Amino acid sequence: MYLEHFGLSEQPFRITPVTVFFFSGANRGEILDALIYSISEVEGIIKVSGEVGSGKTMLCRMLLEKLPEHVEAIYLANPSLSREEMLYAIADGLGLNINGERVGIIMQNIQNKLEERARDGKRVVVLVDEAHAMPPETLEELRLIYNLQMGNAKLIQIVLFGQPELNAKLDQPNMRQLKDRIAHHFHMQPLSRNILESYLMFRMRAAGYHGPNIFSQGALKLIASASEGLMRRVNILADKSLLAAFVDDTYYIKPEHVQAALRDSELNPSASRFGNKKLLLGGAVAAVLLLGLAAWWLFARPTAPPTAPAAPAPSAAVTPPDHAPVENSASAKTQTATPPASSANPPAESTASPAGNQKTKIANAAAVTAPAPAAARSSPKVMKTVLFDQRLEAGKLLLKQKTTIASIQLYYNNFINPERIEGFLKRADKLGVLQEIYLLPAKLGGKNGIRVLYGAYPSVEQAHEGIKDLPERYKKAFAASTYIF
Repeated sequence: MYLEHFGLSEQPFRITPVTVFFFSGANRGEILDALIYSISEVEGIIKVSGEVGSGKTMLCRMLLEKLPEHVEAIYLANPSLSREEMLYAIADGLGLNINGERVGIIMQNIQNKLEERARDGKRVVVLVDEAHAMPPETLEELRLIYNLQMGNAKLIQIVLFGQPELNAKLDQPNMRQLKDRIAHHFHMQPLSRNILESYLMFRMRAAGYHGPNIFSQGALKLIASASEGLMRRVNILADKSLLAAFVDDTYYIKPEHVQAALRDSELNPSASRFGNKKLLLGGAVAAVLLLGLAAWWLFARPTAPPTAPAAPAPSAAVTPPDHAPVENSASAKTQTATPPASSANPPAESTASPAGNQKTKIANAAAVTAPAPAAARSSPKVMKTVLFDQRLEAGKLLLKQKTTIASIQLYYNNFINPERIEGFLKRADKLGVLQEIYLLPAKLGGKNGIRVLYGAYPSVEQAHEGIKDLPERYKKAFAASTYIF
C-alpha cells in the first residue's frame, strides 16, 4: 500500500524470515561466522538462545545458505517430535527409506549412512529450530545420535536454536549429560537503542529505498521502548508506522505515527530492558571471526527516490550504530552521514583502569609500536591522525608475528574514518592502553573497512578469557568478540 509512496520495491518489515533482509549488526553476523566455524571445524553440540522474536529463525535460515559445500544440513522445523519421529526425520534427511523399521535398525542405518558421508569428506549437521519445545526423551535421543563416531571423529554435529526456556530445560538433572556436551553457546541480544536506526534503514534500503533517514529521534525512542529491542516487534511497529505516515501523506516518521502503530498493535511503551545494562552485557557473544563479514546488503534498485523533506535537526546528527554510545565531541555533532548498518563508532571513554590479561598475553606483544611517519611529524594536517597511522602500522606488524594467534575485536567499521578513530586512540592513550590497540584494514560488506583490536594472544581460548580483563569502560561500550588471525 505504501510501497510506491516511499519508493520501495517490496515490503521492508515483513516478519517472515527472508535472508536478503538479514542484519549482521548487533553481533548477528559474528554469531553466523562463529556457527559456520564451529560446525565446520570443531566438535561439541552448539546452542543458540534468544527471546521470542529476536531473530533465531532468520539466523538459522541464513546459516543454511552460508554453510560450506562439504557440510550437509538437516533442518528440523517442528521440534514437537517423538523419539521415533525424530529418527525418521533424520533418516529421511539422509535419504534413507526405513518405513516400519524398529528403532535399533533405524539407528544402525543412520550410522552406516553417516560413515559413508564421512568417507566422502562430508560433514552432517542437524539444525533444530524451537528446540525449547522438544520433549526431553527426544533431546536425549539427539545426544545418543551425537555420540556416533568413526574412529576418533564424531559423525554428526547438532545445533539447538531455542528460547531461554531451553536453558531451564537443560538445567534439569536428567539433562545433565546433554548439557555437558554443549561446547558453544551463543545468545541473541536485543537491538540496543544505538543500533535501532541502522537496523531500520538497512531494511528500508534493502527494499529499494534511496532517500534520507526517515525515522525521527522521538519515533525511534518509542519503537525502542515498546519493542524492547526484539526484531519481530520492531518490524511490526515500523511497518504500521510507514502506513500511518502514508495516510498522513508525509515521508518522515514522527512519534504520532508510532503512537498510531502502537494502538493498532496493542503494544505499549514500558520500562524496557534497555535500562538494564547487565542484561545487555550478560549475553555477550564469544564469536570467532574466521571468514569475515559477507556482503548481505543488496545493491540499490533503480527506483525513483521520494522527495523527502529535510529531517529536523536532532535526526541529522550521526546515529551511532551497533553498541557504540554517542561521542560527545563537536565533530560528532556536525557530521551528517549515516554509517552503514554493520559499522560501529568508538564511544567516548571517561575513566577506566587498564586490566590487561598479562598472564596469557604474548610477551611484549603489546609493545608492537610503529614510529610516526616523517610526514606526520612535519605536516599539521597528517598530525591529526598520527596515532591512527602508528596503530595501523602496529597491526600490520602484529600479523607477521608467528606467535600471535588471536586478539579481541572491540568493533569494526565498513568504512574508514581516521579522524574519528584518532579521537578514540587519544582516549585509549589517556587510559594507558594505547599499546594494546591494533588497527587492521579489512574488506567488510565489499567495502574498505577497518577492525579495532585489543591485545595479542597465543591461543583462541586465552583471547576469549582476555575479554573478562578488558577495561570496564570497554566492557560496557563494546560487544567484544574473539578474532583469529
